[in-house]
Amino acid sequence: MYRGFQIKLDDDSDKYSECKTLLTKGKERYSKQKKDIKLVLENFILSNGKIDGSSLINNWFPKIHADIFISHSHKDKNLAIAFAEWLFEEFGLITFVDSCIWGNSTELLLEIDKEFSDFDPNRNTYNYTKRNNSTSHVHMMLSTALSMMIDKVECVFFLNTPNSITTSDVILKTESPWIYSELAMTQIIRKKTPDRLIEKTEYFSEEPLIEKLMVEYQLDLSHLHEIDVETLELWENKSTFLDASAALDYLYKLVPLQKKHLRS
Repeated sequence: MYRGFQIKLDDDSDKYSECKTLLTKGKERYSKQKKDIKLVLENFILSNGKIDGSSLINNWFPKIHADIFISHSHKDKNLAIAFAEWLFEEFGLITFVDSCIWGNSTELLLEIDKEFSDFDPNRNTYNYTKRNNSTSHVHMMLSTALSMMIDKVECVFFLNTPNSITTSDVILKTESPWIYSELAMTQIIRKKTPDRLIEKTEYFSEEPLIEKLMVEYQLDLSHLHEIDVETLELWENKSTFLDASAALDYLYKLVPLQKKHLRS
């Protein structure tokens, strides 16, 4: 991720989602992109009776390429699809809308719970403890996949609508744990500058390209005495010194201390 933006929309934002052409074309495009996941849970159950979580994640949350990740309320799904289609038609940008690509995690939960959570058809209930365990695993899988996707894309767009945020308080709030998680992730995830931006800065520079690391430091030379060519020649012409100390002593005579350098 390189940059994050919030798309702030007013109470009339529903009119954007009613753009039937964009919405229709967007749904058609995402339906073609969406992987046809026919989950057969038995395919992910190991010989020891445990679920192969890694294989399950790769099947249910496949890795795909996208330029933009849209964080949005589930109530704004149509708005997100229409907006994503607009980004694609205008700029050729590929947008990731999780509900359109991965499907609903509730579907995965139902498949697991039917097998492992002691479903009681008479009461239409599950074992509470086992249901909590399955939910924690599925939500962990989804949260991990979302984090990886946010890290992979270049930009995150948050659809800031009344469906996403409550503005009744000074502190903005959301009722969606997923929106909270996604926006929190944009704060802590690594920031990566695209290579093209670095290259673009160098390409349009009037200075020659720097081939190695160059660091500049401001220097204070006021405590150093100046020695000109004439002084060096005088020092050189005095060729007979008993030792190195004597040679330095002679240099000191040629360049005496000035009053500002004398210590009290």
